[in-house]
Amino acid sequence: MLTNISSLSRLVSEFKKLPGVGERTALRMAFHLLKSPSNLTMLSEALLEVRDRTHSCSVCFALTEDDPCSICSGNRDHKAICVVENPQDMMAMERSNAWHGVYHVLEGSLSPLAGTGPEDIRIDELLKRVSSGNVEEVVIATNFTVEGEATALFLTKLLRQHKVRISRLAHGIPLGSDIEFVDAATVQWALQGRNEI
Repeated sequence: MLTNISSLSRLVSEFKKLPGVGERTALRMAFHLLKSPSNLTMLSEALLEVRDRTHSCSVCFALTEDDPCSICSGNRDHKAICVVENPQDMMAMERSNAWHGVYHVLEGSLSPLAGTGPEDIRIDELLKRVSSGNVEEVVIATNFTVEGEATALFLTKLLRQHKVRISRLAHGIPLGSDIEFVDAATVQWALQGRNEI
């Protein structure tokens, strides 16, 4: 389609590598940027800046420009660690304003089918933090997928060897949902995790 404009073809091809971006969306984004060269310049500068300045925190492995990150170096409860699979999950937890402890980003989850084992994610680093003796609680906040559940089960077995309280995020029906539209597995988890009122 764009064989006579190789640079535009390359830009469209690069956009298509982004999650959820197909051919038509990639074309729209490319043409939008071409209409406004200043936007193209700002985007390219932002991409270069994030590449050069962003790295993993040496303590929790969240994305940061400082080391340690502002959460690890801030006034947080360092006796409580929330374990998440990736930085996006950590950001979602932060948006809730409900967690006042620190985090540990695994940078993945266990997935034997994909060839991801315990040595491929940040489990050893978590165990070192817990074995320091300063941690009282670990909240396992992995995703509720097969891989996330397998990771949570594996972590629970390892963490039981330490004198820490281990908890898992609650499963349940989302606020504002009609029960008739919720899948059976979620209803089952909600019933099993019910609380007395």
